[in-house]
Parts: sequence; structure tokens; C-alpha cells
Amino acid sequence: MGQTWRGLLFAHWEVDPGLLRRVVPPQLPLDLREGSAWLGVTPFSVSGLRLRRTPPLPPASRFPELNVRTYVRLGTKPGIYFLSLDAASLLAVVGARRAYRLPYFRARMSVETEGDAVEYRSLRTHGPEARLSARYAPVAGEEPGQLARWLAERYCLYTLDGDRNPLRAEIHHRPWPLQPARAEFDCNTMAEPFAIPLDGDPLLHYSERQDTVIWRARPVDDAD
Repeated sequence: MGQTWRGLLFAHWEVDPGLLRRVVPPQLPLDLREGSAWLGVTPFSVSGLRLRRTPPLPPASRFPELNVRTYVRLGTKPGIYFLSLDAASLLAVVGARRAYRLPYFRARMSVETEGDAVEYRSLRTHGPEARLSARYAPVAGEEPGQLARWLAERYCLYTLDGDRNPLRAEIHHRPWPLQPARAEFDCNTMAEPFAIPLDGDPLLHYSERQDTVIWRARPVDDAD
């Protein structure tokens, strides 16, 4: 399927790998950087959602989404493991759960923009309680460094099938157009269902737009 992501914030916290190991399936080795694991909270808006060879069908093709993600690696292929995904679209939640076996939840969400600034609110309405209230915007600053690229440039996601075997879905897009960002979090309990504290100031980056194609999840070959 294809979709466009708009007004996306990457907020990353360095976390204890042991805490993540408790909630990431053992079939998926954590991808660490200098011994550290990272957890990302990424609010954004989806537009233009469409299946292959079909046009977008509003209003189901446009909605806010909010992901909690970390990083794993199978063989030589680094990727994303989603701890949770919240969306304001029931169709997206049901479809992604069935097609990709991802932990999607329905949420009540709002996104307001003023210039480059985004005010984002999300309250999960089904599943473990979690909410986010934040304001964020891009700022002038240095080009993102190697750590930001290591976190963002992931071109597949991993999940498990019904027999607990790894699946991989390829994600195609251009390199992320990242900018430094500022953010204020009035409330952020997105990691509380996993008993992972988000301490200290996060690493923040913003992307105005990313056009993506996500392929069907397939079994991971032992040779991969």
C-alpha cells in the first residue's frame, strides 16, 4: 500500500536494553548502538492511504497516527519493531491488524497546525491506557548527525506470524528530510504500558513529508 506521512516528529529516548528485551519478542534481536537501545514516539498525520492500483478513498485515507517504536535487526537487515500504533481510523486499525499483524489501537486524536507548529493530542480508547499531548515544530540548526540517520533510516518493519515466526515488510521511501525540532510534552504516557520510563530530554527531529510504499509482510528467509 502507499501513503504519505506529514508533520512527523521523531522523539527518541535512550533506554535500558533489558527493559526492551522484556517486551520485544526473543525472535527479534535488538539493534543497539554503542550498547544502548532507543525508543521512539512518533506522532504524524497519514494522507493518501491506498491499496495497490487503487485511489485513496476519503475519509478513510486521511487520519492521525501515533507510533511507539524500537529497533531490531535480523541478519544484515536493520528494521523497526512497533510496540504500539494508535490511529483515529477504525478501518486502518482493523486492516493493519489483519494484514500486518501489528498492535494497532483505536484512539481519539486531534491535530492542529499553525505555520510549521503542530499541536497534537491522542487518547487511546481501546486497549492499554495511553495518551499524548504535545506541541512541536522544526527549528533552525545543524544537519542531523549519524545517530539521527541510524534511528530514522529503517526500510523494513518486523512482526511475527501466528506461529511466532518472524515476518518482514519492506518499506520504500526517499531518505528522510530531517530537521532539528523543539517539542513540549504536556502529557506522554505512551511507554507506560511497557513499564519503560522515558527519562531526560529526548532527541528531536521533524519531517514535513514522506511518501512511502509498504509491501506485504513475508516470512524471513534464514539466509537473509
